[in-house]
Amino acid sequence: MTIVLNRIDDRLIHGQVVVGWGQPLDVKFIVLVDDAVAESDWEQELYRMGVPPEMEVRFHSAEGAVAHLDGYRTEARPGILVTGDIATMRYLVQHGGVRDVNIGGIHHRAGRTQHLRYVFLTPEEQAALRDLAAHGAVVTAQDVPAARAVPLEELLTVREDA
Repeated sequence: MTIVLNRIDDRLIHGQVVVGWGQPLDVKFIVLVDDAVAESDWEQELYRMGVPPEMEVRFHSAEGAVAHLDGYRTEARPGILVTGDIATMRYLVQHGGVRDVNIGGIHHRAGRTQHLRYVFLTPEEQAALRDLAAHGAVVTAQDVPAARAVPLEELLTVREDA
């Protein structure tokens, strides 16, 4: 197996990742890529508490993750890679060869417009997602495995007025 899901989710590791994706994909490890969390032992411990004991969690900065991606791609067990923002995933696409990107949750903040019930984006974030695609990544939005994967261009044209 390999990394079976490269996900952008501003909540990082939570039930939807662990149970919703982890169980159906039989995930054995999660790679959490976040510069701040990679430097914080107590935050790492909090995220470890959110996964079952048989599921390993590995923490990296964006730069550190790039150095390990080839190994994760050839690992016998399936895993998920999670970033909390588009910028970090963009770095992994540009420098680490990530080619499939799942947008799982980018939630409301000032300046963001709702595109799906779980995706809110600024114009700059929309441009960054287009840049991921321009670098060869297939970008889709999908909150859970049973939902339809929404292609990037459709996601960017959908605007939900809530």
